[in-house]
Amino acid sequence: MPAAPPAITEGSIEANGLTFGYLAAGEGPLALCLHGFPDSAWSWRHLLPELAAAGYRAVAPFLRGYAPTAVPADGLYQPGAIASDAIALHQALGGDADAVLIGHDWGALASYAAAGHAPERWKRVVVAAVPPAATVAQAFFSYDQLQRSWYMFFFQSPLSDLAVPMDDLAFIDRLWQDWSPGFDGSTFAAQAKDCMRDPANLAAALGYYRATLGAGARSPEYDQIEAAGALPLTMPALYLHGADDGCMGAELIDDGVLTSLPAEGSRYELVPDAGHFLQVEQPEAVNRLIVDFLTA
Repeated sequence: MPAAPPAITEGSIEANGLTFGYLAAGEGPLALCLHGFPDSAWSWRHLLPELAAAGYRAVAPFLRGYAPTAVPADGLYQPGAIASDAIALHQALGGDADAVLIGHDWGALASYAAAGHAPERWKRVVVAAVPPAATVAQAFFSYDQLQRSWYMFFFQSPLSDLAVPMDDLAFIDRLWQDWSPGFDGSTFAAQAKDCMRDPANLAAALGYYRATLGAGARSPEYDQIEAAGALPLTMPALYLHGADDGCMGAELIDDGVLTSLPAEGSRYELVPDAGHFLQVEQPEAVNRLIVDFLTA
């Protein structure tokens, strides 16, 4: 009989002044997996056992402010803060130079910054669903992309504090439906809602957008880390994007992505029949792309 896949366990750890809840599987070099919005660490449920079977200690933390991780007292949610958390988690989890970093959505933004600011900590990087800064900057001159990104601007309004939690956070269900058309993501959306149901946690999730596009609190220290996210990565990187992504249009993804991922061995892949949450929509294809890249 084939061996059972490695079990996923739950735990907590102190890093960067916060208590992080996390999911983990396996032993070996650290593979740190960062989720996005509106999501949770559970969206890595398919990948964690595969990374473990490939010889990694795969760890998926719940990002700052997403229960069960603590809400930071300083109220800082800019990408540089998440990147700082990733660097601190690398240290707290005993990571070394063989560690790898995997990020989706906000986790991708944090991964660019963490890998740019502390390249000595990461052997390889995988990023998904949000392309490098230069491509994102061009996207906001596109009418189609601005239309897809309406929610980012809506989150700057106090009205969003009232609208998003209505009807048991039905707003979150609709984003999953719009961003991954045709996919039943209700289980994953429900787990994401569990992380944001408390008003403090929801305020944190919206705070990510307010720190980036609005008047949310920012830190000069985190600004410096965040700026490194615009630098070309110096380690091999794999960029993945769903061909049917309803949040960040696939038409934005071309060879220009590689100008930010110039290291030898870097590449990008469009995943067919997948939207924004490609790691749960096409887990077999995405897992194989990631594991083959990391173990090449």
